[in-house]
Amino acid sequence: MRLLRTELLEGHGVAVAGPAAEGIASALGELGARVEALERLDKSEDDQVGSWARARSPLRALVYDARAPFQGGGPQALTRTMHEAWLAVREVAVGALIEGAEPGKVVLIGPAPDSGPHAEAAGAALENLARTLSVEWARYGVTTVMVAPRPGVDGGRLAELVAFLCSPAADYVSGARFEVG
Repeated sequence: MRLLRTELLEGHGVAVAGPAAEGIASALGELGARVEALERLDKSEDDQVGSWARARSPLRALVYDARAPFQGGGPQALTRTMHEAWLAVREVAVGALIEGAEPGKVVLIGPAPDSGPHAEAAGAALENLARTLSVEWARYGVTTVMVAPRPGVDGGRLAELVAFLCSPAADYVSGARFEVG
């Protein structure tokens, strides 16, 4: 049962990062979004940051899905996941969201708590990033939230929540953690 209007994201560009986000990308596209897949970034030079996002502007949102990068957990997975999350967030925010004509959104999806050692730490780190950026980037009209899927969450429910959070209906939501499942 679809709860969201079919044209909810019509005309909105949404960057999606993380291999597990394919189902979410499909759901966003079904609601009218122009979905851009953000490949893994290893840019360390500041003059290149934002170039990928600028080339695909206008973008209204970034969805970063940490479930696949975190696979199996452990300290290295925690470090890698947070590094990749920050690279994706920085790329899209600098290249499209901060100077965008419309409010921008960042949706961070954490790993389920049973995804391995340090899964809860990864979720807490993503939640902290969302809360911190919600304050820092409020002046630019950029909102940030974190979604914490529970074990065995239905992919359709997760995708609908993410789509809602990317939509204008959630323009007022920032710095929040949403548990689903």
